[in-house]
Amino acid sequence: MKRTAAVGLCTVIAMLCAVTAWGQGNRGTSKITLKGKTVSVEYGRPSLKGGTVDKQVGRLDVGGFWRLGANKSTTFSTGVDLAFGDASVPAGDYSLWMQKAAEDSWKLVFNKQHGQWGTEHDASQDLVSVPLKQSQSSKAPDLVTITLAKKGADGGAITVEWGTMMETADFTAK
Repeated sequence: MKRTAAVGLCTVIAMLCAVTAWGQGNRGTSKITLKGKTVSVEYGRPSLKGGTVDKQVGRLDVGGFWRLGANKSTTFSTGVDLAFGDASVPAGDYSLWMQKAAEDSWKLVFNKQHGQWGTEHDASQDLVSVPLKQSQSSKAPDLVTITLAKKGADGGAITVEWGTMMETADFTAK
């Protein structure tokens, strides 16, 4: 009887894990190494599904903040302290959000909480926000794409592309 209960419990746990993974849909990752330490981002990849970025972001908006992906919040992890211009991001794990700064400009927001569902933004936990440089994507990806790329010996860039939107911020390892 105990063995049957244990097998049943293991089956239920396996099913819950499978449903959770399936529910996360399409997830993306990007990584670089700076000063021997990893900087990475893990995020959900919603699709435009024939719509526009403005329409989709409006649908995914959480009180003025876009969760920068879908489902579970986007997680930015860094093993090294980073500088985004004058803004400092200490080594650690953060959720990433975008906030509309003006009609044609966005800010990248680093929040001290991470792993929460993407609709649970607590602005009191925001560490810092950095301006993003906007340009037009020549690729026009249907799925949100976040890329980390090295720039020089100790620098990098984070780029968010979706449809024709392309937002970028440069950073350096301290």
